Amino acid sequence: MTMDSFERVRRHFNTHDTFARHMGIEMLEVKPGYAKAVMPLETPQKNGVGLAHGGAIFGLADVAFGGASNATGKVALGIVSTINYMSAGKIGPLTAEAKELHRSRKLGHYEVSIFDGNNELMAVCRATAYFRGDSLPGMPEG
Repeated sequence: MTMDSFERVRRHFNTHDTFARHMGIEMLEVKPGYAKAVMPLETPQKNGVGLAHGGAIFGLADVAFGGASNATGKVALGIVSTINYMSAGKIGPLTAEAKELHRSRKLGHYEVSIFDGNNELMAVCRATAYFRGDSLPGMPEG
């Protein structure tokens, strides 16, 4: 794949992932087995005590995982995810970096690190993707 192909995947997520748009998440970078996404930490992303909501943190991790696992332009769907929270998110924006750990023909394993606005590790997510084989909408087949 060319860098233009990875840019098309990045733009696809920023355009078509309505949950990510609703949460203010932007996919910053997509390359082979890697993606980086950012989310503001404002009222909609906070819980009842003014900290980053666990669901918002997980949502950010899931979007970054989606970028890394779909980087080739082929549909990858999450089948297992776990997250460990290490610190409260007080300062934004929050950033998630997803890295591929292992990939076979049908499964891929990823680790996503989520950082606060001070670049302190807040959470780590482990996720597994199932590769369906078809292309993302708008991506060339093959």
